[in-house]
Amino acid sequence: MDDSLNFDTLAVRSGTLRSDLNEHSEALFLTSSFCFGSAAEAAERFANSEDYYTYSRFTNPTVSMFQDRLAALEGGEACMATASGMSAILAVIMAAMQAGDHLVSSRSLFGSTLGMFSNILTRFGITTTFVDATDLDAWKSAVRPETKMFFLETPSNPMTEVADIEAVGRIAKSFNALFVVDNSFGSPVMQKPLKLGADVVMHSATKFLDGQGRVLGGALVGSKKFIMEKVFPFVRSAGPTLSAFNAWVLLKGMETLSLRVNKQSENALEVARWLEAHPAVKRVYYPWLESHPQYAIAKRQQTSGGAVVSFEVKGDTPEEQRANAWKVIDGTKICSITANVGDTRTTITHPATTTHLRVTAEARAAAGITEALLRLAIGLEDPADIRGDLGRGL
Repeated sequence: MDDSLNFDTLAVRSGTLRSDLNEHSEALFLTSSFCFGSAAEAAERFANSEDYYTYSRFTNPTVSMFQDRLAALEGGEACMATASGMSAILAVIMAAMQAGDHLVSSRSLFGSTLGMFSNILTRFGITTTFVDATDLDAWKSAVRPETKMFFLETPSNPMTEVADIEAVGRIAKSFNALFVVDNSFGSPVMQKPLKLGADVVMHSATKFLDGQGRVLGGALVGSKKFIMEKVFPFVRSAGPTLSAFNAWVLLKGMETLSLRVNKQSENALEVARWLEAHPAVKRVYYPWLESHPQYAIAKRQQTSGGAVVSFEVKGDTPEEQRANAWKVIDGTKICSITANVGDTRTTITHPATTTHLRVTAEARAAAGITEALLRLAIGLEDPADIRGDLGRGL
């Protein structure tokens, strides 16, 4: 499709493949395998499996449509879909690194990403140095001769920390390290990491790409050479596969992506400003609040502040902080008490005892995740109702 088309047109039209029946909506290909006209044709297609549909573990038309659409929205050459966001991270690690290699990563990360980098990868000889994402000197100082990758999550989960993608990208390139950016919280509506210097963009499609809390999915977007020569062989053999059904749901979700993200961001800013003025709230973390430490960077590289708002309630001791935080959660009647983000329905969670429960206390403290912290993922409800819902517990 014409790359000059605007975002909302690409979100609805790009990547569409039509069968001989010429259906209007994207077709759902629920098949594990594909038939061939002859033994010779089967041999040819298996020999060139990246170009043909042979087996749905690695090639499926519905999944291809999702991949092509996300690549178009992110401005990348190619995309490889996976079963979840975490399997996408695993896929890029396995595609680009080996035993003895070193990874430099931002410290403020989703709890499972921290766990993978700190525990699982070390078993296979891949080590990680965690740095303050906003400290450019720290990125430089962490590099070793064996450093092969920079990994950055921005805005971060749950502190909405914003890093300068362009500046970190320049450092990565100066050391010939692959630069991977987790854009799950931003989405291509809010920022385009590839245009800012990233080599690979990673997504937990479970979040804003779906947008309604229905299915799991993940994806990597980058150059055709890296995706097809490095990532595709791993996915083909290891099988962290996105199902055709999930790909179909995600395709329909992307049609309304900008409508949802822009409205959710608008609602989130309103709620964040209200929280900042509330006497029971100690601090609010939201990139488009003037009080946010990286406000200037966020205004420059993001089109909005996003839908995630984190805040700390007041309390003199950790025990009191947890009690006050849980009181806010338990007082809600509209917000869903769940850890997913990107949903049309507002969710609320206590990161220290949910998403980051399995992270060490030291790692939580380094990332600023206290017992007082709550994370909101703002949905499409009227923001006045969200404020009223939070106000009961506050």
